Amino acid sequence: MAAELQRCAWCGTDPLYVSYHDQEWGVPLHDDQRLFEFLTLESAQAGLSWITILRKRENYRKAFANFDPVKVARFSEKKFEKLMQDSGIIRNTAKVRAAIHNAGRFLDVQAEFGSFDAYNWQFVDGRAIQNKWKTLKQIPAVSSISEKFSKDLKQRGFKFLGPTTVYAHMQATGMVNDHLACCFRYHEV
Repeated sequence: MAAELQRCAWCGTDPLYVSYHDQEWGVPLHDDQRLFEFLTLESAQAGLSWITILRKRENYRKAFANFDPVKVARFSEKKFEKLMQDSGIIRNTAKVRAAIHNAGRFLDVQAEFGSFDAYNWQFVDGRAIQNKWKTLKQIPAVSSISEKFSKDLKQRGFKFLGPTTVYAHMQATGMVNDHLACCFRYHEV
């Protein structure tokens, strides 16, 4: 019998969560459209569990034009009203409005920096921070970098992206490697 892979305990045994942990979480991401996806999903997740958002992810992709920021920035009030009737997403007025609003700010950042990727990764000098946590309790909810990043996003007009949400974004997109040191993915990412 093959030995069971050791994973970060937060992903439990739910196949969707395990797949996300094993294939995506913590992998350095440099694709602007995917970065917009993660910003939007992390913002929607505020106050909720990540598994709730993962279960709705495909619905979000349909509802938010596959996270094309150009298209989302053009969403009309009629489209907003349609989104508020979509049970496949989190129908929180402030979060849905923030997602549409943030698309415009995302495009502003792209115009200024050439890509959102260049802006995003400047906060870690272009390289993932390699933490070496032994327990989940050691992993912080925020960092000085996520506080700086969040403050800069707010100054640029972004909404629903506080330091905790930004830290989750940094973890998800591989800006920080917060896989536990004992996790099989730690050395892979």
